[in-house]
Amino acid sequence: MKRIFLLAALVLLLQPLRADEGMWLPVLISQRIGDMQAKGFKLSAEDIYSVNQASLKDAVVLFGGGCTGEVVSDEGLLLTNHHCGYGYIQRHSSVEHDYLKDGFWAMDRKSELPNRGLTVSFLERMEDVTAEALKGYDKSMTESMRDSVVRANSARLIQNAVKEGKGLRASVEALYYGNQYFLFVYKIYRDVRLVGAPPSSIGKFGGDTDNWMWPRHTGDFSIFRIYAGKDNEPADYSEDNVPFRPRKSFKISRKGAQPGDFTFVYGCPGSTKEYVVSDDVRYVAEVSDPQKIDLRTQRLDIMKKYMAQDQAVRIQYSSKAAGVSNAWKKWQGEAKGIQKMNTVASKQAFEAKFRQWAKGTEYDGLVDKLSALYEKRNPYYHAYEIYSESIRPIELLQFAGNVRAALSAKRPIDGTVESFFKDYYQPIDEEICAAMLKAFDASMEDGFKPAYFKEKMAQYGSAEAWQKDLFSKSLFTDKAKVLALTPDDIDKVTSDPAYELSDAFNEWYIETLRPVISETGEQIRLLNRDYMRAQMEFEPNKAFYPDANLTLRVAYGHVQGYKPSDAVEYAPVSTLKGIIEKDNPDIFDYNIPQVLRDIYAEGGHENQPVCFLATNHTSGGNSGSPVINSDGNLIGINFDRVWEGTMSDIVFDPDVCRNISIDIRYLLFVVDKIGHAGYLFNEMNFAD
Repeated sequence: MKRIFLLAALVLLLQPLRADEGMWLPVLISQRIGDMQAKGFKLSAEDIYSVNQASLKDAVVLFGGGCTGEVVSDEGLLLTNHHCGYGYIQRHSSVEHDYLKDGFWAMDRKSELPNRGLTVSFLERMEDVTAEALKGYDKSMTESMRDSVVRANSARLIQNAVKEGKGLRASVEALYYGNQYFLFVYKIYRDVRLVGAPPSSIGKFGGDTDNWMWPRHTGDFSIFRIYAGKDNEPADYSEDNVPFRPRKSFKISRKGAQPGDFTFVYGCPGSTKEYVVSDDVRYVAEVSDPQKIDLRTQRLDIMKKYMAQDQAVRIQYSSKAAGVSNAWKKWQGEAKGIQKMNTVASKQAFEAKFRQWAKGTEYDGLVDKLSALYEKRNPYYHAYEIYSESIRPIELLQFAGNVRAALSAKRPIDGTVESFFKDYYQPIDEEICAAMLKAFDASMEDGFKPAYFKEKMAQYGSAEAWQKDLFSKSLFTDKAKVLALTPDDIDKVTSDPAYELSDAFNEWYIETLRPVISETGEQIRLLNRDYMRAQMEFEPNKAFYPDANLTLRVAYGHVQGYKPSDAVEYAPVSTLKGIIEKDNPDIFDYNIPQVLRDIYAEGGHENQPVCFLATNHTSGGNSGSPVINSDGNLIGINFDRVWEGTMSDIVFDPDVCRNISIDIRYLLFVVDKIGHAGYLFNEMNFAD
């Protein structure tokens, strides 16, 4: 194994990857720095990542549990995407104070809003611990024994790491499917306050229609501030806390992004699987994505119908609908991109060559074993995905399960109940329930349907009748009745029709689907470890980067447009003129603030840059990532990919895979002209 990774490291030094593909570990960026500098980068590897001195890594955070953010002042001012802060903005919103619609700007420190549960995590260090993780393992051990060794060794590594300081969290992550292990140590700050957010007509301009599309004109940013104790260490929220003093903050370049400029994205991409077999890709493109798209379309149509009729409902369901629609549209582009690139056929051709090479080696028959496992797994996994996208999203069922769990553990339920009913509109849930019961019946193969489901459908005769009876009888639709529950009322909870439905499906999943999914999934995971190692031996001249797993990575490229189809060519920069062209007061997602119309009418701002494209390899989790120029200065905030390139989680096409970022100059424009919060510039660090 050491031989393989020494070879891989040598390959990284000698062979540039095609185009701008790749998500590179910062601790190993010295192996790519030559290629980066050849493409225009002016800093050193030590400037990007260092444990001995302040480096750019010290200005990047994991925001919440799935986005990235960047520090832009010496007083803890933090930038991320509007959609990353959206749920927190929504929680502070009401009909009287609609911060989603109107935006929010704290004009002094006392007005900044705390956000319960929001954290930001700074990476302290990352370290290759493969030898330590596998200490005590030998090839005579079973895979179960190997996993036990890794878990025990990882626990010790984590325990030792978190002793190093206050507020630390550590994890040992498997890279290359468990051929390599890295320790990641984070410092987590727990007092993060909302400073500013544009109105949704800017922060979500274009809504679902423009999502994942180009040209894009979305001011997708929000501003927070990190607070700490007076010792600058992590602390729970307190009025006595003070703005955090970072080791490093980004300088902002007001020159912005120009076509051809070098760019790199420093962030936490969520999940990719670039090295899987064709069977996995075929399932995604031909079975999984189409099924999930259909079920989410039905749910979104119902939500949007009610949201369009009532402002309060729109506020309640804006974050929920956004969460449903984001992956929904991504899957559409992903399936189309996989098909357009003939990815399945390309992987099959690769596998044919691999089989020839593997004959007589320890990898002989490896691809065929994986194919057989997918054939066994896929019907069960498809059933699970139908269940996950139809029955599980019914809000009343989730609520019943959460209350049951809290009562069983003898925890207070007040917070759970208040949170649920604050953002719950029963007519939406009722209609979704009926639609999803009907969809489950139509989509699920008869042999997989739970006996409980068949009995109820036979009893009621239709999904609609079942839904009406369920909601009329369930106590979970009545806030007062739920608040009156005590741990002694467990029998009342478990006999409720909402909990009964939820529990019956959960039991079916545990008994029927999970055993096969878990068994085959574990076997696939183990064989993928061998397949990953084999691919690196089969293609010794290829540079391999580890799949994304929400850990800090560097991706570099340049500002560039693309040609998605015949006779269509996109420029890489959008402007304020495009916003005015799309402006439509009759459509919520395109109804911009009047002040923006007035500013444009005054003249002189039609060429104000808004968003730009680049060739950086990004994924979910990169939302909010800083986009940096050749001098290491901030020129934008990454927030999306183009629809035609969303298959980059599986296969990267240099011709169409583009990341979309808000130009930092538009962020400054909105803060100043729309938010009238230009005072924030006084603490920002500007490079030019």
